[in-house]
Amino acid sequence: MKQNKLRTLYEKDMTKKILASLLSILIGLVVGSVIIAAVGFSNPELGASSVWDGIRIVFAGLFSTGRTAAGVLTWGFNSTNFGNMLFRATPLIMTGLSVAVAFKTGLFNIGAPGQYLMGTLVSLCIALGIPSSSVAPWLIWILAFLGGVAAGALWGAIPGALKAFLNINEVLASIMTNWLAANLVTWMFDISNFKNLVENTKSGYIYKTTYNDVATAKLGLDKLFPNSQVNAGILVAILFAIGMYILMNKTKLGYELQARGLKPHPAPHPRIPGKSKIVPSLGLAGGLPRGRAAPQYPFRPKEFFWSTYQTLPAEGFNGIPVALLAVNNPIAVIFTAIFMSVLDIAGLQLTNLTAYNEYITDVIIAAIVYLSAFSLVIRMLLDGRKKKRKSGDTPADDAPVEPAQSLGDPDLHPDPAITDPDADAPVAEGGEQA
Repeated sequence: MKQNKLRTLYEKDMTKKILASLLSILIGLVVGSVIIAAVGFSNPELGASSVWDGIRIVFAGLFSTGRTAAGVLTWGFNSTNFGNMLFRATPLIMTGLSVAVAFKTGLFNIGAPGQYLMGTLVSLCIALGIPSSSVAPWLIWILAFLGGVAAGALWGAIPGALKAFLNINEVLASIMTNWLAANLVTWMFDISNFKNLVENTKSGYIYKTTYNDVATAKLGLDKLFPNSQVNAGILVAILFAIGMYILMNKTKLGYELQARGLKPHPAPHPRIPGKSKIVPSLGLAGGLPRGRAAPQYPFRPKEFFWSTYQTLPAEGFNGIPVALLAVNNPIAVIFTAIFMSVLDIAGLQLTNLTAYNEYITDVIIAAIVYLSAFSLVIRMLLDGRKKKRKSGDTPADDAPVEPAQSLGDPDLHPDPAITDPDADAPVAEGGEQA
């Protein structure tokens, strides 16, 4: 009985999706460990102890607290690491939600960097442009947040409109809008008064929002995780994830958006969404990157480098592996984003506590990204094993399946005109055969 329950659980599609994601993560960590071992054993100055330290930090760097005077790694609850992990997970949650929502509607939102930049432009202009001496800082914060979300949504709706009305591929349109945003943001901030001219060598950055007394409340998180950067942004991101789960799974709009993803070109029907749902799909996905960026500006006291015309922000692309590992589930996005931020912390600990550097964790993340992209192949392999097991359970001497009964089967068609071709045809009223 218990074995049957386990088999039923294994045969569920969601179970195979979760297993595929876990296998991707495990293989990525193994790849990182192999690289650490290869570097350590090839360098006579490192050796086995250094390799062992590096592998332990990759798997449990979040709990590393430093080294003793004798050089031995120490472990325990590190409030700074945990707080910074939640801080780094905040934008990843919003990025992952943006990509996951688009995936669920059958679209690929690769325009998150541009949506991020446009939302950041509007958000910072509001946060720094409205004087806190005239308007309450909390109200400025809300206006900056909502303005940034609206700007990201409008910018995301552009590829959606091009896809819906001109049938232009959303990937190509999103790449175009990414670079348009990068150059537009550079030009707008270059002519603005928001460049940091107070501190030396800071003219390439925009003022922190704290210059206008606009900042995100800590809500006591700084006491739970002292000496870290965490703030209430993580709570906002979690609320966004819960809200997106309810929207996509419990509302009519969410059902229509997902129906559009299952059938991109449905037959014309008043109750089946078609092109009309493409624009709101990418618009919704576009607002989420800005919701993701909002925990940074003004959610986090971080400076924004305004000369973006040559590079796109990496935050815009990090949501792809987060969404893939979460199999596009908004709640699962929270945990996959946290896992990715744990790897970031492990990379920093590698640099601080060992002879290795943080780029090893970048290799691990890259391996996980590739494997998560091939998660469908992993699920197919799992399905193949299941089918092979089922075929092995089938007896070899089973009788062949009888062919379906034809039109001449008397059990199906008792009419003698059908069952007996020699039977007389029905006679019409005039006495002649019909």
